[in-house]
Amino acid sequence: MSTTAELESAFDAAIAQVRKSITAGMKTVRGEPAGPYLEKLGEELKLERARALERGAVDREWFQRTVRDLIEWVPETELTLIAALGQIARAAPTIRP
Repeated sequence: MSTTAELESAFDAAIAQVRKSITAGMKTVRGEPAGPYLEKLGEELKLERARALERGAVDREWFQRTVRDLIEWVPETELTLIAALGQIARAAPTIRP
């Protein structure tokens, strides 16, 4: 069972990774600037973080949609963002709608 602190830490790590990717000037798989995608992802992570901490669980539909969206534009060489979302899933093993 995850603790609130673990869940909070996982979201914070994912948000930090988004910021690092923005600072690094990450490009999408198509070679365009990933900044707009990263900013949207960062905002979604902040919103879901608040909701998840209140509920004690991550919304399964939000998580699945976010991962699907991410893998559409993130380059195969940039797995750290996907890994950061995996950390959220591990911190909240009971992901419910």
